[in-house]
Amino acid sequence: MSKLFEPIKIREENIRNRSWVSPMCQYSSEDGFSNNWHMVHLGSRAVGGAGLVMTEAAAVEPEGRISPWDLGIWKDEHISGLKEITNFIASQGSTPAIQIAHAGRKASTKRPWQGRGKILKEDGGWVPKGPSAIAFDEESQVPEEMSNAEVQKIIDKFVSAAQRSVEAGFKCIELHLAHGYLAHEFFSPISNTREDEYGGNFDNRTIFGVEIAKNIRKEIGEKIPLLARISVTEYHNNGWDTDSSIRLSKKLKDAGVDMIDCSSGGNYSEQKIELGPGYQVPLSKSIKEKAEILTGTVGLITENRHAEEILENGEADVIFLGRELLRNPYWSLYAEGEIEKWPVQYQRSFEGSNKINYIRET
Repeated sequence: MSKLFEPIKIREENIRNRSWVSPMCQYSSEDGFSNNWHMVHLGSRAVGGAGLVMTEAAAVEPEGRISPWDLGIWKDEHISGLKEITNFIASQGSTPAIQIAHAGRKASTKRPWQGRGKILKEDGGWVPKGPSAIAFDEESQVPEEMSNAEVQKIIDKFVSAAQRSVEAGFKCIELHLAHGYLAHEFFSPISNTREDEYGGNFDNRTIFGVEIAKNIRKEIGEKIPLLARISVTEYHNNGWDTDSSIRLSKKLKDAGVDMIDCSSGGNYSEQKIELGPGYQVPLSKSIKEKAEILTGTVGLITENRHAEEILENGEADVIFLGRELLRNPYWSLYAEGEIEKWPVQYQRSFEGSNKINYIRET
C-alpha cells in the first residue's frame, strides 16, 4: 500500500493522505483580505487531491506582513472571506490549514516580481520590528528593537489570530517560526543580542516562540493539530543549528505542538545551501528521531517515488509540496494514479484509457 496516500490522524483531525500543500506567499491581498485568487489557488489544490491545504503566511498584525500585499488574520473582518475558502477545501475532502506569522525585521518589502527590496514608510511601508536593531542585510531596513511590553503584545496577537483561525474554519494551525522571520530572529544569536529575559542563553531566546505555542494550545483546546515550521539550521558557524532545533522541538512538543515542519535558512544573508532533490530530508530525520515528534519535510520533492521512499524510510511523516504544486495543482491525483479518485466532473477526460499519465518535460 502507498505510504504517501495512507491517512494520518493528528489529535481529532483525520487527514486523508500525506501529500500536503506547503504555505506559499501569493502577495495578492489588500489590507490582509483573502479574495478570489486565494479561493482558486487553495481550492484547486484541494480539488487536486492534497490531504492538507495550507494558506500562505497570514500576518498577526499589519506590521507583521512581509509585504503590504500579504494575507492577514489580525482582525475579525478577515474571518468571513477565509471561511468561504475553508468550507470549499473541506467539501473536497482536504483539511484546511493556516500558517500564522510575523515577519519581524524582514517586513515591509516589495513583491518578488517587483524586484524585492525594502519599502520605506514614505512610500507606503513601515519600520520593521525585531528583537534587536540589526538589519537582515545592507539592503534592508534596520528594525526597531521591541520592548518587553511589545514582545508580550505580539504573543497575544498570535493567540488572537489562532482564535480567529478556528472561527474561520481552519482545522489545523501552523506557527511560522522559520526563515528569518520574527520568532526565528529571537531564536538566533546572530539576530538577537538582547540582554534581558528574551536574549542571551538558549532558554531565554526561545521563550518567545515557546510561549506562543503554549498560549495558543491553551486557547484552542486539545482537538486541533498545532504545527510549527522551523529553520533547522541557518548555515552559519555561530548561528542556529540542528542541535538547537532538536532542543527547541522538545520544548515545542511539551508546549502542545504536534508536528515540526522542517525547513532551513532565511536568517543569514550569505547562507550557502547545496540544493538538490530532498535536500532538507536529513533535517527532518534528525528532528523526528531525536526529538521524538512527528515531522514534515519540504524542498525540491517532485516525484511521487521519492516521496514514498522518504516516508518508507521513516525520515518524515508527511511531505510538504511547494513549487511542484504551483506547476501542477493535480500532482496528488496523478501520483495516486486512480481515476475514480478524480472529481467526477473530470473523470471523462480519461475515457478510453485505464491509465493516468502526467508527463513533465525535463
